[in-house]
Amino acid sequence: MFLIGAYRVAGALPVLRWPFAGALVALLTDFGDLFLMDWLGGIPDYQRFDKICDLAYMTTFALVALRWRPLERNVALALLALRLVGDALFELTGARAILFAFPNLFEFWFIFVAARDRFRPAARFDGRVATLALAGLLVAKEAQEWFLHVDRFLDGYVATDVVADLWHGLTGR
Repeated sequence: MFLIGAYRVAGALPVLRWPFAGALVALLTDFGDLFLMDWLGGIPDYQRFDKICDLAYMTTFALVALRWRPLERNVALALLALRLVGDALFELTGARAILFAFPNLFEFWFIFVAARDRFRPAARFDGRVATLALAGLLVAKEAQEWFLHVDRFLDGYVATDVVADLWHGLTGR
């Protein structure tokens, strides 16, 4: 667990220098720990461990968001607070449906704003644009949360099996 925790912290650090690219690295690192867990022998109660490790990238995302313009920063911090409430309730109850009720829209918002800052820094951004962006991001995030935490589609798989099945589906081998 210590090795995977250190891996997750290291994966979150690039966000501090390169917000957009670093966010992608952090999320790939989050996904990549599933492979480490498979290779190292598993982690009891992975969902709880994962939520604790998520705090590494959430912290770096929040530190970067503190430097944003007021609208983007305030939305980011409100979304972070919402997710932290959800994480706390999940810790208290163990009910994964809580994670659907309190989606991690913070990460999608962060990537959206970081991408805008990276690729279109002069783009107009107001309350209307923020509302439209949040609506679209919420639909995408809730679909992901349902898939992972309510439907639990991936619970019956180990990460290496998913890759092997995907490879077989693409190549027939």
